[in-house]
Amino acid sequence: MSIGLITPHQIIGLITPHQIRTFVSHPIQISRHSLCRNPPKPLHLRLRLHTSPPKSQAAHQTRTQDDGIPVQDVKMIAKFRSRYNYIRVLEVSRKADHPFAGSRLLLLDGPGNIHSISFLFKSLTKTYFDVFATLPPIVTPGPIGILGFGAGTAARLILEFYPEAKVHGWELDPSVIKVAREFFGLEKLEKKYPDRLFVYIGDALQATVRDGFSAIFVDLFSQGSLLPELEDPNTWEKLKKCLRKGGRIMVNVGGSCVEAEDSRRGGKVVMEQTLKVMQKVFGEKLFVLNPGNVKDDSSIALTGELPDLEAWKKALPRPLKYYVHMWTPFSDY
Repeated sequence: MSIGLITPHQIIGLITPHQIRTFVSHPIQISRHSLCRNPPKPLHLRLRLHTSPPKSQAAHQTRTQDDGIPVQDVKMIAKFRSRYNYIRVLEVSRKADHPFAGSRLLLLDGPGNIHSISFLFKSLTKTYFDVFATLPPIVTPGPIGILGFGAGTAARLILEFYPEAKVHGWELDPSVIKVAREFFGLEKLEKKYPDRLFVYIGDALQATVRDGFSAIFVDLFSQGSLLPELEDPNTWEKLKKCLRKGGRIMVNVGGSCVEAEDSRRGGKVVMEQTLKVMQKVFGEKLFVLNPGNVKDDSSIALTGELPDLEAWKKALPRPLKYYVHMWTPFSDY
């Protein structure tokens, strides 16, 4: 799972794989995505941490994500290596003049891609997670699977917006779930929805539920890149068989904003290959959305026939309606 915001989807530049240092010039990307509201003002997939500019410049500037977060407004509250990840939790000051003010960010892997984001006083993130939350109204009723649970950002949105939804999330790294419970409110969420939220530790590509999923979210990254298995058509054939009739899959396919540990697996190259493989399995029933309206940002893929857009829009909470009209057939992407 990668945000492609700070992403689908990195606050790296701030942190190297082995140490913390002052961030001045390196982009922090999130392997997830930035999303928009109505009217749309998308957050792009790169974030920079910087030292404060001279007052003469700062006085006349309006802050955007690309301007970066002043390093003094970011605090590291957890940092350790697990069996699978280099885990860091960052807290952005509520006083920061930046869209991420008041948030906590989960970074994984060497490059420091952002895999989850949460805010203290709001649920929506203006990231690809918000796009994920548009899926439930256009699928058949049934369990929703999240493959690559992270700290639970997508699960929280779905549970809060859709009272009938039941979410089953898979995460390979038990340390990620431990961090999610301690720093991102997952424990509280589990207590609030004991019959609607189920979290499993294990291989997400082996996920199953009785009678199949109505929807599957795929947000699987390792070492700063989409899992290699997602470039295998057999993986998508298997996931397709895990769906109920009328079910769909929504995928964070990353993009140029995702920084991989292996330079040969650059975000854009892997994204394009993954989409081509998905097209072999889903044919013309494959659509792509780019939340930031910038080709270098992360993208999201959706399977199935495109639904009636007006009906879909009416079924969504107001802040999510805008995304309905952003889907493009992959053949035109």
